[in-house]
Amino acid sequence: MNADELLIWARGPGFNLALIVFIAGMLLRLIEILSLGRKRDLAEGRGCGAWGGLRTILTRTLPHWTVLMRAPLRILNGYLMHIGLFVVIFLFGPHIDLFKAWFGLSWPNLPSGMVDAMTAVTLLSLVVALILRMNNPVLRLISTGGDYLAWLLTFLPLMTGYLAHNHLLLPYTWMLALHVLSVDLLLVLAPFNKLTHMFGFLLARWYQGYQAGYRGIAS
Repeated sequence: MNADELLIWARGPGFNLALIVFIAGMLLRLIEILSLGRKRDLAEGRGCGAWGGLRTILTRTLPHWTVLMRAPLRILNGYLMHIGLFVVIFLFGPHIDLFKAWFGLSWPNLPSGMVDAMTAVTLLSLVVALILRMNNPVLRLISTGGDYLAWLLTFLPLMTGYLAHNHLLLPYTWMLALHVLSVDLLLVLAPFNKLTHMFGFLLARWYQGYQAGYRGIAS
């Protein structure tokens, strides 16, 4: 199989299969979470659960000052990494073209040079996150293979995309094929490791906030 054939497969059948696994896996995770149910709250409600859920999602988007002061580098680096991922995935012109082809939705893109620079910053941020994890005794102790796998699955698409865009290391077609394959791999494995937090964190925050809001207390 040459580079062109590999790229065609990765973009076509490989991506379609990966997308099916991703959607089915995430739906299965959602069903598992919802099937857990919750105990009936016998206390009389003193507030609005829906507003409490929304408020918790919004307020926990920014870190508490005390948490930020305890580990400023780790917290700020985490925000930088997630903002970078958002920019690279959703504001890069070729990616927007893909979303338009799939869902018929389109929006303005950032200049490719700006996205390229943000990709480099995000890659550096991921490396810093890994170093902080491995050098912190507590984080290192509680880390599992799943944490490092999630890191690798996030790092590979960014690195291969950066190398392909800048025509580095391998011929462009080969590197682009590897980039698409790394995205396929991420989609296949994401529902079965800690990357499920890309959706699960909203449910968790909503539930906690809903319970607190219903009872009339702060979350």
